[in-house]
Amino acid sequence: MATVKAIGGILAVIFVIYACFQIAPPLMANYSFQDDLRTVALMDSGNMQKTDDDVRNDALRKAREHELPIDPKQITVQRINTPGMTAVYVAADYTVTVNLPGYSFDMHFTPNSGNK
Repeated sequence: MATVKAIGGILAVIFVIYACFQIAPPLMANYSFQDDLRTVALMDSGNMQKTDDDVRNDALRKAREHELPIDPKQITVQRINTPGMTAVYVAADYTVTVNLPGYSFDMHFTPNSGNK
């Protein structure tokens, strides 16, 4: 009986480690992508020549670098114009499917460039 419990415990630990290796990459990619969105918003807010589509393409390029399943419709670009200052707000909304043995689930992410 003790052998069965030991094998069950080892299998449980192996499953948890495997699950962590499946869940961690989408979390880390989202963290890096959010940092890149802040950079895109900061750089593109200083360039008045860039249109919303240009900003969206810059964000989409960063998403492809991180191999994220994002299409242009999932990226929102908003310009905030105040006297003497222009800011760009960029947000994305996407879902990543994580497949574990016998179970799969969706992780939903909404990274953005910061406060409006």
